[in-house]
Amino acid sequence: MSSVYIETYGCQMNFADSEIVASLLTKANHTIVTDIEAADYILINTCAIRDNAEQRIRKRLHELRALQQRHKQVRIGILGCMAERLQSQLMVEEENVSFVVGPDAYRRLPELLASVRTPGTKAAETELSTTETYADIEPVRLGSNGISAYISIMRGCQNYCAYCVVPYTRGRERSRDPETIVSEARNLFEQGYKEVTLLGQNVNSYRYASENGNVDFPELMHRVASISPLLRVRFATSHPKDLSDRLLEVMASHSNICKCIHLPVQSGSDRMLKLMNRHYDSAWYLDRIAAIRRYMPDCSITTDVIAGFCTETEEEHQMTLEMFRKVRYDYAYMFKFSMRPDTYAAKHLEDDIPEAEKTRRLEEIIALQGQIALENNRKEIGKTFEVLVEGESHRSKEQLFGRNSQNKVIVFDRHDAQPGQYIQVKVTDCTAATLKGEIVQP
Repeated sequence: MSSVYIETYGCQMNFADSEIVASLLTKANHTIVTDIEAADYILINTCAIRDNAEQRIRKRLHELRALQQRHKQVRIGILGCMAERLQSQLMVEEENVSFVVGPDAYRRLPELLASVRTPGTKAAETELSTTETYADIEPVRLGSNGISAYISIMRGCQNYCAYCVVPYTRGRERSRDPETIVSEARNLFEQGYKEVTLLGQNVNSYRYASENGNVDFPELMHRVASISPLLRVRFATSHPKDLSDRLLEVMASHSNICKCIHLPVQSGSDRMLKLMNRHYDSAWYLDRIAAIRRYMPDCSITTDVIAGFCTETEEEHQMTLEMFRKVRYDYAYMFKFSMRPDTYAAKHLEDDIPEAEKTRRLEEIIALQGQIALENNRKEIGKTFEVLVEGESHRSKEQLFGRNSQNKVIVFDRHDAQPGQYIQVKVTDCTAATLKGEIVQP
């Protein structure tokens, strides 16, 4: 029996994968530990979506050399997207890495851990699969608050956006059996969980065909939401080209499906969107925004955007700013373009926007979004929301925080409220990032 410490970087899918890894290793008689000093193996689950994500891992590996000097028996493994992208190259460039394992090879981890016990031995397993979904694995909920949990419903992506490395690090799209997804959600609810988030690189394209018929994403959402009205259901991430009116109808018809949609726009310019291979234009995107508002006027909308993609002009940057003004997002993940190896952009386009110009454009987007978010939150003052209490505020033990259906964080004085409860909170103040309120006594 060996002890394993798991460190996770990147997206929600990576955190869900780490829970699968923990389950597989626990069943193989390894112990998952939270003290890195007590570990025989350190597994780093990585992200490769941007260069700075990979550089962060490189820095972390350098930091861990001191620990390896103190504990000679420690072996370090790199998991996930960075392992898939760089494969055995990592073990050459980073001498303290003993093994690398891609996202579809986690079932082999017990065997690989045993194989690298001998000093100097290294191992790699990075073959991608067209069928692996880990549907039969019950995840170990790492660091869980016992309230919210992730459920991975599909793996891979085949949209091949020009800037994105995901299809090359996670393989082609494949969907889990819906019965296993509903069963996992039901089990979580029976264990006391109050919220599940269904995960996929593009959840809208979920499709599962069987002898019992086909199940698409709107039907899956309906089935999960029907488990209980006390189980909140969220999902991420949506692709604008696949966001259907039928999904919006399902969302509107279930009060426990949270009214929040993450809809990456990436750019407000049609030329940029075509160059990015996004499969929609700005008119289509705004039509989907209008449809969301039509079905769910109170729905929160968040997005992703890239500043300074190849050949982007100042006029096209202004189009992105205008898109923000039109949609008025509640939150946005905003990044400078980072050229990734093996993508279409790396092979066919030139990263020709100077870094200083990328930074300026990004700062303008961030400033505008901060202004919009504050204005949006000010409109919530005086309203009362149902809040799922998640835990103590980071600033004061006398306060708790939770989220409303729109996924907005609300902080309030605790009184006698407890994590896991649904309570009514009236908003009294706000910042651009957070709502502040007071409990409405029944």
